[in-house]
Amino acid sequence: MHRTTPPAVLGRRTLNRALLDRQLLLSRAAMSPLEAVGHLLGLQSQAPHSAYPALWTRLDGFAFADLSRLLLDRAVVRIALMRGTVHLVRADDALLLRPLLQPLLDRQIERGTWGPGVRGVDRDEAVAACRALVEAEPRTPGELRELLGPRWPDADPASLVNALRNWMPLVQVPPRGVWGIAGRTAYTTAESWLGRPPAGSDLRALVRRYLAAFGPASVADAQKWSGLTGLRQVFAAMELRTYRDENGRVLYDAPDAAPLPDPDLPVAARFVADFDNLLLSHADRSRILAEEHVGRVMTANGIVRGTVLVDGFVAGTWSTVRERGTAAVAVVPFASLRAADRATLEEEGRRLLAASDPEADRHDVRFA
Repeated sequence: MHRTTPPAVLGRRTLNRALLDRQLLLSRAAMSPLEAVGHLLGLQSQAPHSAYPALWTRLDGFAFADLSRLLLDRAVVRIALMRGTVHLVRADDALLLRPLLQPLLDRQIERGTWGPGVRGVDRDEAVAACRALVEAEPRTPGELRELLGPRWPDADPASLVNALRNWMPLVQVPPRGVWGIAGRTAYTTAESWLGRPPAGSDLRALVRRYLAAFGPASVADAQKWSGLTGLRQVFAAMELRTYRDENGRVLYDAPDAAPLPDPDLPVAARFVADFDNLLLSHADRSRILAEEHVGRVMTANGIVRGTVLVDGFVAGTWSTVRERGTAAVAVVPFASLRAADRATLEEEGRRLLAASDPEADRHDVRFA
C-alpha cells in the first residue's frame, strides 16, 4: 500500500482512506475474527446478526460459523456499551470498557425516558435482586418484569428492566446472536458468564484504541462514538499528533500511528453491514457519508441501513431478501453505477450469499 507523509491539513479523501485502512476496508485483512473484534473495539450488535456481514466484508476467509463459535465459547459477548447500544466485543474488552462507560449509562437513565419510571427505586437493592435472579439462570426481560415488578409496585416494570441493563453489566447469552437462530434476549451478569470481575483501565487507553480504529479524529468524534462527555481534558493530557481538517477542526492521532494511505489509492466497491460503526463513530461523517445521503441511510426510528461503498464513500444501500428458496442481495444505488463497480458488487454479493445462505436454491443480486 502506498503511503505518504500527510500534510498538516487533512482533506476528505485522506480521512476517508485513513478510516477505511483502520476499519480493515481497504483490503480484506489476514486477521482472526477475535483479533478483528478487538482491533475494531467491538461491532455494534443492536441487530443481533449485523456483526456477521461486518466481519465477512473485512476479513480474508471469514466463515459465519467462526463468529457463532466465539459466542458459544464465551470469547465474545453482546453487552450495552458505547452510546448505550448493544455491542459485540471480546470478553476481556467487555470487562475493561463497561466501567469506563458507566457514567454514560447512568446519565441515560437519569435524563432519559426510563428515569421517571424508576423514581423511588433503590438502585443497590434493585441491582442485588436482579443479580440473584440472573445468576441463578439467564432471564428474559419479560421474566424480569414479572419477577421484579411486584417488589416495586410504584415503578414501571419495563423502565425498571431497562434501567437495570444500564445499572449493571448484563450480557445477552446465546443462542441470541448465533447465526441462523432467532434466540430470545436473555440476561446474566458479565462476571457470572465470564467467571471473572471487571478489570481496571483508564480513559487514555480508550482514546488510544479509538484512534487506532477510527482516527485521525476530533474530541467531538470520540465523544460521538463513546457517548461520553468531558474527553477534551483526556486528550489534552496525552501526547498526540495533531492535524486540522478542511474546516479548521483539530484532529488527533497516536504519535506512533502508521503513515496515512495515499488519498488517491483505488478502493474496490464493497458492502458494509447495517448499524456498522463505520458510520456511527464521528461527529462529522463527511469522510464516509455525504450529508445529502444521511436520510437515506439513517431513518427517523433509528435504523441504520446496510450501505454500499464506491470509491470508498457511501453510494447506496443494500439488504438481503429471502423468498421461496432464493436469497438475494438488493442494492439501491444513489446514482448510476459504473459497469466495473456494478460487476464488483455482483461478484461480492454472490460471495456474501454463499457465506450467509449456503442452503438457498438460488443466489441473486438485484439493482433497483
